[in-house]
Amino acid sequence: MRIDRQTLVFDADDTLWENNVLFERVVDAYLDWLAHPTLDRAATRAVLDEVERANVVVHGYGSASFLRSLHDCFERLSERPATPAEAREIEELAAALVFDEVELVPGVDETLAELGGRHDLLLLTKGRQAEQQRKIDASNLAHHFAGVHIVAEKHVGTYRSLVAEQGLEPGATWMIGNSPRSDILPARAAGLNAVFVPNPHTWALEEDELDPADPGVLHLRHFRELTAHF
Repeated sequence: MRIDRQTLVFDADDTLWENNVLFERVVDAYLDWLAHPTLDRAATRAVLDEVERANVVVHGYGSASFLRSLHDCFERLSERPATPAEAREIEELAAALVFDEVELVPGVDETLAELGGRHDLLLLTKGRQAEQQRKIDASNLAHHFAGVHIVAEKHVGTYRSLVAEQGLEPGATWMIGNSPRSDILPARAAGLNAVFVPNPHTWALEEDELDPADPGVLHLRHFRELTAHF
């Protein structure tokens, strides 16, 4: 049974369109290219994850920060800076991250169109302003949303600020996304409800444990299922 009019706040990357799978393809090519002589693939990836975790704190999210991590990981594992030729090869690997086009998750456009007839829709995405805006423009989805918000990070304060700025009622607001760390847990801590729509390609740094007994979190399998609940 559908509920009365609500405010539905949507994540973008890996909720509305595929994103991390593109980065994972670059990582696979990078690990092939790096071919560390003593560390296996899993150990090399663990170093890259550690470097990324540190860099996002200082440099934020997106392709520029990711490219920096590829360079930093190379220097850490090789114990020397990359040569100009090696630096160009790393940059060529990351050149695949061009967001002139995006691949929508199946059913997104029609689902948003249906939900928009019954509820108020907002978009909340994190990352660099210009890069996220390019993805939004490429998606052709902006017309579904009453407001689009691009932020540097999603934490409890982000959601509280959104509630205050938009005059939202937390109990009638739902954050919908694939990331436990950025979408579900901080939204719940801010008093919002949440809908977890998993993506098999979710970035490892966005994973976290969810309480299966939390009544404020709706767990779905596919984006299209939203129309059965809202």
